[in-house]
Amino acid sequence: MQPLVFTAIVDRLIDLALEEDIGSGDITTDHLVPPQAQARAVIVAKEELIVAGLDVARRVFERLDPRIVFQPHFCDGDSIPNGAVVVSLQGRLAGLLTAERTALNFLQHLSGIATHVRAYVRQLGHAKLRLVDTRKTTPGWRVLEKYAVRTGGAANHRMGLYDGVLIKDNHIAACGGITAAVERIRTRISHLSKIEVETATLDEVREALAARADIIMLDNMDPATIGQAVSLINGRALVEVSGGVTARDLTVLAATGVDLISCGALTHSARSVDLSMRIEKQ
Repeated sequence: MQPLVFTAIVDRLIDLALEEDIGSGDITTDHLVPPQAQARAVIVAKEELIVAGLDVARRVFERLDPRIVFQPHFCDGDSIPNGAVVVSLQGRLAGLLTAERTALNFLQHLSGIATHVRAYVRQLGHAKLRLVDTRKTTPGWRVLEKYAVRTGGAANHRMGLYDGVLIKDNHIAACGGITAAVERIRTRISHLSKIEVETATLDEVREALAARADIIMLDNMDPATIGQAVSLINGRALVEVSGGVTARDLTVLAATGVDLISCGALTHSARSVDLSMRIEKQ
């Protein structure tokens, strides 16, 4: 699994979340807790889950109070049993209390995606294909959500519009057809870049093949048509299937012989898991 790299985007997101929550100050904690009071705390799993985002949660506490000690007892990607202590913390009580919800929001959401994705991966079993995500992510969270997808055991499609050519239906309509779109973009991009074309019919698959597309996406096709398309393509391009894919579709789609299954539900339909922070009695 590729590690999470803390870019300026991630730190900006964390700072924005802290600013959103704290505003001009934590009026409850500021009036109840002595500024230098020290405490210990634990983050506990309240259900079985796949953990993701431990370094993000750590970063939240660090951004608020660098002196807080954050000690994880697991690694991202680990399966956590219900009731397990995931993290131990020590430091200023005020900092622990003020950072609590923001840190948990990141950890619960990213672990929720990883847990959701792991269920999809298990459904596929040993099928020889790649399950990938899409750009259907929460605005601003893409780097983190795609990291959580990798943590859950799936892979990433393109990160954004800048790192992969995908000629979709509206591009095709704007250019007057698949052939024209592929020919035009081929003269403008590096010879090292692959070209993917979205298709909705077998005739479009034939046109994409004739245009020498590297990857052909079969969008919202039924399994029988997908099987026909795979036979038609016959290894001359990678085959990706997409469009409304759910966990119950995976076994049937894998049996058609496609190379890739892209699924927006990996990110947009994952629920947050249940984690809580508990301050130990002083």
